[in-house]
Amino acid sequence: MTTFDDREDKFEKKFAHDAALRFKAEARRNKLLGQWAAGLLGKTGDDVDAYAREVIKADLEEAGDEDVFRKIRADFDAAGVDQSDHQIRRHMDECMEEAVKQIQNEG
Repeated sequence: MTTFDDREDKFEKKFAHDAALRFKAEARRNKLLGQWAAGLLGKTGDDVDAYAREVIKADLEEAGDEDVFRKIRADFDAAGVDQSDHQIRRHMDECMEEAVKQIQNEG
């Protein structure tokens, strides 16, 4: 294997590893976000975990975060929860930061 091939192989492995970590962090973020939103929606017990799973599933609809945002926004609107778009997006960012910290502490 040439030096170029070796570097290319390492780059591809790093890219795959980073993509896997990003996916894991997004799923963790969605779980944390779902738990937060569930509390504001008045859910308790098993309903909190069930709602968090719904948020995780919502992220599989399309690339990016808009599908998750739309779910939370729609659920808040339907329940009369007073949270602005900015507050929801800010909490999404905070949950992502927490998710990354948690994953880094695992490994």
